[in-house]
Amino acid sequence: MFLFAVAAVLATSSPAVRADDDDDAQAKAILQKADEIRFPVRGFEVAVRIRSVEGGGSPEEREFRVYSKGNENTIVQTTKPAAERGQILLMKGRDLWLFVPNVSQPVRLSLAQRLTGVVSNGDIARANFSGDYTAKIVGSEKIGEEAYHVLELTAVDRSVTYQKVKYWVRQSGSAPYKAEFYSISDRLLKTCSYENYRQLGGKIRPTRLVMIDGVKTDTKSVMDYDDMRLVDLPEKMFTKEYLKKVQ
Repeated sequence: MFLFAVAAVLATSSPAVRADDDDDAQAKAILQKADEIRFPVRGFEVAVRIRSVEGGGSPEEREFRVYSKGNENTIVQTTKPAAERGQILLMKGRDLWLFVPNVSQPVRLSLAQRLTGVVSNGDIARANFSGDYTAKIVGSEKIGEEAYHVLELTAVDRSVTYQKVKYWVRQSGSAPYKAEFYSISDRLLKTCSYENYRQLGGKIRPTRLVMIDGVKTDTKSVMDYDDMRLVDLPEKMFTKEYLKKVQ
């Protein structure tokens, strides 16, 4: 009788385990597809312009050239304003350093620190999600004529830019639509919408990100991507030793 009872429990519980595994695999696949729509898998460089407005103040504009290879290696070079031209951010894995011209040693930074306006260092240096978060499908939503998966992304550790992300991804084609970014205390930090889809780097991608502060909703930053090129980037570029030489 005992063996029959155990068998009955296993028979009823196994499908639920398999269903959870299938859901996790589906969420992971959706997240990876959305990442590939946003940025190429192979090496690339791209120009980024960020315009920020705080309250009713005057807009502030900055420009960068980004060189990226996978989700582990990124260089962000400031090209505007002139006073900061030549400053470089180097990301290796989840480690981030700032190189300043005529300063011998780089400064260690965190991905969550503010770069400009509402934009954090990690928003430009480590923008793909699949390597930093575990994904779970928590619902679906109809917006206009389109249906979207709603994903909850949980940080794999505390070194990533955000601790939790709520992410809307189109069910047809996996294009990202919007995201909400949260702190470890579950406070809304900012929202982001993915806009202006057009051909960039050989694929239709969102070329504009609009980020709005989670508390001061009249404070926002607009990130525009342009002039993307697929390039072979040598590993030596993404080292402190190499960047010290080119400063």
